[in-house]
Amino acid sequence: MAVIEVTDLRMRYGDKDVLLGETFTLEHGEVVALLGPNGAGKTTTIEILEGFRKRSAGDVSVLGVDPDHGDERWRARLGIVLQSWRDHSKWRVRELLAHIAAYYVPYATEQVPRPRNVDDLIETVGLSEHATKKVKELSGGQRRRLDVAIGIVGTPEVLFLDEPTAGFDPEARMEFHEVVRRLAASEDTGILLTTHDLAEAEKLADRILILAGGRIVANGTPAELSRQVSIDARVNWTRNGQEFTETTPQATQFVRQLFAEWGEEIQDLEVRRASLEETYMAFVHAFETGAEADTSGLDLANAGAGE
Repeated sequence: MAVIEVTDLRMRYGDKDVLLGETFTLEHGEVVALLGPNGAGKTTTIEILEGFRKRSAGDVSVLGVDPDHGDERWRARLGIVLQSWRDHSKWRVRELLAHIAAYYVPYATEQVPRPRNVDDLIETVGLSEHATKKVKELSGGQRRRLDVAIGIVGTPEVLFLDEPTAGFDPEARMEFHEVVRRLAASEDTGILLTTHDLAEAEKLADRILILAGGRIVANGTPAELSRQVSIDARVNWTRNGQEFTETTPQATQFVRQLFAEWGEEIQDLEVRRASLEETYMAFVHAFETGAEADTSGLDLANAGAGE
């Protein structure tokens, strides 16, 4: 069973339709990035899955439970890292985590012990040196690490991450990415990520969902989506100190011919398909302009024009 199953999800506020029939799944141990422009319905989708907002129509299952009817035992199996939250600024880091961790004790099982060891968790998120500090004394990046620690202290089976690395420095971001990979790989946690950092999404996600106008307009791995919007790959190389670039629909065949002709004279070879950023812009542009769903051959150079 998938940890999240969504079929024809719809949401209306008054006379405004926000979600127009989303359908997708999230599997155990899978990291899925939900991307989309502001107002596309990402927050509404996440809030419905978390049980904080009632949907207008459609079927939703999270860990086999309809979020509208999830009880405390169900909620204990979820982890949520919000984009922002009102924290207890006068608490010290370790005291706050230990206090929150205690709420998970009744929901431990033989398969999933709860909560995590607080000191190990503090070390995992890089706050060991700040464990005795008050929350209000932490920097923005350190407070964000604490947000992440609070989200995973209960050993979640499904983890919702909303802009999780906002305010992180590059080293902290890299460390957090390792935590996410470990959760997915070793603990089989299903992770749904929303982020505006497309490089982060490309690095972390097994699969990308692009939401536009209340609909999923793309669903696949970064490579699969790239192939849909870019017929030609771009091949870059140098020979005798001179740089060359060629676009081709048959990159493997072209590179083979290149080496057959020039051999070891070829240096700095790079084969590049569309980046996730280009792919994302292409799909959103196709939606906004009413283009066909099949975006093959879309002019990526002009995909973001006027936006």
